[in-house]
Amino acid sequence: MATTLPRIQITLTDQVQDALEAAASRWPDAPKSKIATQLIVLGSQALADEREAKRAVRRKAIAESQGILSGAFPDNFLEELRKDW
Repeated sequence: MATTLPRIQITLTDQVQDALEAAASRWPDAPKSKIATQLIVLGSQALADEREAKRAVRRKAIAESQGILSGAFPDNFLEELRKDW
């Protein structure tokens, strides 16, 4: 199908060929161009999922450590420290 969108070329390296062959078992009747598009979209989603999982781990660590140093310094510590400047 004709399109006005820009196109890219992909060299069929061994890794790319292996990925297309593996994906062809999921979409056996699809042309390579459609399979490549699906792999790109799925790969993008996998990266987004991985990024969100890392964020969730960081958010959990922050929540677990929140307030851990409460009471470690007296209430007027900052004012006293500034007096020395």
